[in-house]
Amino acid sequence: MKVFLFKDVEKVGIAGEIIKVTDGYATNFLFPRKLAVAVTPDNESSFKNRIKIIEKRHEVVASKTSMLAEKIKSTDLVIKRKMHDGTKLYGSISPHEIVDLLAEKGISISKSQVEFDKSIKTFGTHEVVIKLSSQLKPTLKVKVVGE
Repeated sequence: MKVFLFKDVEKVGIAGEIIKVTDGYATNFLFPRKLAVAVTPDNESSFKNRIKIIEKRHEVVASKTSMLAEKIKSTDLVIKRKMHDGTKLYGSISPHEIVDLLAEKGISISKSQVEFDKSIKTFGTHEVVIKLSSQLKPTLKVKVVGE
């Protein structure tokens, strides 16, 4: 059965695609969750027009996110914190602080997009990954200095 996907379905397809799935999968999973609709010969041309519109929209979004990624790569953040023993912080740097500092520089992201390898608890330069999409993950340099 051919179906048009309204939303991304993991390991099946992305939104805006016409794909072929088994009848049972479509009727028992995709249709009840309103993830897809059946493609018939009557409505197939309208879905093909939708696909063209969605592809254009994806191109615009991709260009905007790549520009945002370049802006993030070229940005360096400096965080001033109190330290004890000369190298350790009282606490750690949170994703919320990174988001606030980026917002001051005109870059808006959510805190769920900030990924740490490990928590930042010492002074020095650290690399933080910002997940914009599954393929686009620019790295941001965060420098922690003492007050």
